[in-house]
Amino acid sequence: MVMIIVSLIIVGLIAIIALIDAVPLWSDWFGRIRIGKYRDRNHWERSIVRVGSEWLNKTPKIKVTDNTRLVFIDMLRGNYTKSAIQQWQEAALLLGLSEQLKEAKDDAIQSAMNQYLNTKFDSNGQWREKPAHVDGAILAYAIMKIDHVDPDRYKQALDYTWNMIREHIGEDGTVLYRKGMKDYRYVDTIGFICPFLVTYGLKYKVNECIQLAVKQIQEYEQHGMLERHHIPCHAYQVKDKLPLGLYGWGRGLGWYAIGLIDAWQELPAGHEHKQALTDSVSKFARSALAFQRESGNWNWTVTRPESRADSSTTATLGWFLANAAKIGDISQECSKGANSAVDYLMKVTRRNGAVDFSQGDTKDIGVYAMLFNRLPFTQGFSMRLIAKIRGGQ
Repeated sequence: MVMIIVSLIIVGLIAIIALIDAVPLWSDWFGRIRIGKYRDRNHWERSIVRVGSEWLNKTPKIKVTDNTRLVFIDMLRGNYTKSAIQQWQEAALLLGLSEQLKEAKDDAIQSAMNQYLNTKFDSNGQWREKPAHVDGAILAYAIMKIDHVDPDRYKQALDYTWNMIREHIGEDGTVLYRKGMKDYRYVDTIGFICPFLVTYGLKYKVNECIQLAVKQIQEYEQHGMLERHHIPCHAYQVKDKLPLGLYGWGRGLGWYAIGLIDAWQELPAGHEHKQALTDSVSKFARSALAFQRESGNWNWTVTRPESRADSSTTATLGWFLANAAKIGDISQECSKGANSAVDYLMKVTRRNGAVDFSQGDTKDIGVYAMLFNRLPFTQGFSMRLIAKIRGGQ
């Protein structure tokens, strides 16, 4: 009798474990039925905005691991998801929704955003859970981009973010990705911090912030770019300036593009650094366009046509090009590239409005995810991109 009970318990545990593994796989299979059936941009935009608004306060957890079997072990070890990853996912959703509100007021979106803010900040405008890593700076930037909210209300959180970034400045005067990684500079950091630094520096008259943002970009351009092709490597070593990881990692291009284009846009005409960043935007736009595929996408390794297409790279580089189109001599090419990116993203959007096939989170320098799925980050930049195109360039 005891053996029967033990056997039943073992069978039950196996069934539960198998179910934990099977549910997400089945969900993906079911969700991809009739994927890419959108033909009308307005319909597609409404669908992705609806999903983005829903995700803001119930953001899907992003897996750190690529495991699809025995995932409960990763859950128990705390390796399934991390809070820092969630911060840039939520930031992208906020940025996308904010861009949507520029064209038309939407009470439902504003309500969702206000609900989100109430969960993240206390009555004094300080973070309820203070970011420990520079990833949090892009979320602070997203807060500052909400038109119907006075950033001064969250001044304590913004000041904290600036001080946190200052604590990550290395001996070379640029910002570390993590305090425990003092010898490396990551391309991700440009996207995380530069837009915030410029926006915060301009609003609160802290010139040091702006100088730091420009230095972060220009140092990477000097030491982290592939000559002739002008695409970033994943990271570089500070002491010897050795490139690390992959040249042409798609989302690495995306992080550089976000940091550069948003910082450039925030700087007013006539600012001492405006022309230098304009030159950087023009140069990188030409490089990005050279690696765009005929179908409108960029691959997760942009230099390899046989590698898999990545929606996160496509959404971020599409956003970059839609804004770079303001520059006269590259306007036509950039506009065409941005519109082609939208055409591709429509083809990989599930029938429920979730943009699919984004590369998962990177594990380490040179260790990249091989799973491609929904990503709130991509959803946010898809919303940002289509709103920008619809609003006119």
